[in-house]
Amino acid sequence: MTLEQAQEDIDKWITTVGVRYFNELTNLGILMEEVGELSRLMVRKYGEQSFKESDKNKELSDEMADVLWVLICLANQTGVNLTEALQKNFEKKNSRDAKRHLENKKLS
Repeated sequence: MTLEQAQEDIDKWITTVGVRYFNELTNLGILMEEVGELSRLMVRKYGEQSFKESDKNKELSDEMADVLWVLICLANQTGVNLTEALQKNFEKKNSRDAKRHLENKKLS
C-alpha cells in the first residue's frame, strides 16, 4: 500500500464507517495519546520499565499503525499529500545532512 492509497482508504473509511473526521485539534490530541501508548510499550520492551499485565498482549506494529492512522487523518484534513511531503523531506535531509552525520564523532 502506498501513502497515497492509505490516505484514500482512510478517507473512505472515515466518511462511511467513521461518519466524519474529528476536528483537527481533537485528532491532534488523539495522536498524542497514540504516541504515548507507543512510548509506553517501547519503554517496557526496550527500556527498563517492567510490563504491567495490561501491556503484555500489545503489539508494537499495532501501536505504530494507530499513530500512522491518526497522522494520515490529520494530513487528509489539512490538505497535506504525504507522498509529496515525504519526498520533499528526503530532499531537505539529503542537502542539509549530506555530511553532518558522517562527520559526527558521537556516531563513530
